[in-house]
Amino acid sequence: MNSILKNYGSIILLLLGITIGSLIGRFTPQYVDILKPVGDIFLNLLFVSVIPLLFFAISSSIANIEDSNKLGRTIIIMTIVFISTIIIAAVLTIAGLWAFPVTAIRDASAALDPLTGNANETWGDRIVRFLSVDEFGNLLSRKSILAFVIFALLVGVATRKSGEAGKHFTAFLNAGNKVMENLLTLIMKAGPIGLGAYFAYQVKTLGPELFGFYAKPLGFYYAFGMVFFIVIFSVYAFLARGGKGVGSYWRHNISPSLTALSTCSSLATLPANLLASNKMGIPKEISSIVVPLGNTLYKNGSAISSILKIYVAFSILGWNFFEPSTLITAVGITLLVSMVAGGIPNGGFIGEMLMISIYGIPNEAVPSILIIGALVDPLATVLNATGDTVAAMLVTRFSGEKFKADSIEA
Repeated sequence: MNSILKNYGSIILLLLGITIGSLIGRFTPQYVDILKPVGDIFLNLLFVSVIPLLFFAISSSIANIEDSNKLGRTIIIMTIVFISTIIIAAVLTIAGLWAFPVTAIRDASAALDPLTGNANETWGDRIVRFLSVDEFGNLLSRKSILAFVIFALLVGVATRKSGEAGKHFTAFLNAGNKVMENLLTLIMKAGPIGLGAYFAYQVKTLGPELFGFYAKPLGFYYAFGMVFFIVIFSVYAFLARGGKGVGSYWRHNISPSLTALSTCSSLATLPANLLASNKMGIPKEISSIVVPLGNTLYKNGSAISSILKIYVAFSILGWNFFEPSTLITAVGITLLVSMVAGGIPNGGFIGEMLMISIYGIPNEAVPSILIIGALVDPLATVLNATGDTVAAMLVTRFSGEKFKADSIEA
């Protein structure tokens, strides 16, 4: 019981806050106007923390990559594996939502147009606006989030190339990353109150019908996620090493899966993943690179939930999710979510801020996105964490390295 409270206490408190807020919105709506500013303050704190957190998380992860003889080749193959399999997860989720649509609430007051900029903009103008800004100060706005991510990546690369002179700056990035992780953890302690207050507003505005809406997307995530976990990961293991790969992966994946489920933390699962990688026969020169970087940069569970949350937000707002440009953007956002969620506590919220910023999603849909992200966290963590080892198997296969047969039965 103590272990459950320790690992799931934040989710339990969040559910409690949402429940109390819902009851207030349903039975004492006269108090909602008093509570809504509390929710607004909480959301604003998330918005202002996203920029520095992104900078330190991305820059420090790049700056800390150490050079080695096989690093370049391994990273190239790893990047291809990460990107291609995340795109597969996103596309399969889109297909699943198309085949099994989630009934959405349509509310006239929430049916707003996306903030896509000037209607006369060309695609070239939009690409320039999304990928760059003309002044440094504009980078600090969440409206320029893509340009900021690119800048943070370049800072990390430049730090690595600075050699000895860049070590002090690397230490600064590492310290900043830790500070911002703790800041996000601190802000999220107010999540039960902030989201509860905002949920009271939603219940008053949209009515009790809102509860039926959440059951279906959550049911879709857990059903689809389990099928993805069992079937797709088995396919990846088979591609990496045939039937032996499937047996080895599932035999040694039990401990990381249980660790991820019990802790709801990809970072806490990292030691178990490294041990499992050795037992699967993955060469250490590959597992020591792919698994730790995958812990930060590779998130199947976040990819699936990212698509689902975009779908939910568009459904609430009455927007067309299945428009080609929207789907292409959704896949792109999913790649970014996988890069920045990482082992950061509540890192999924950063991906949600990316989505909100890029699509210009108004506040009406924000709590729904945050709530779904919290409720899918246990299975998302399992998918995120255990995907690292199967990715390392694929990297081993495509890099031409040999599995260590004597480690299979370890």
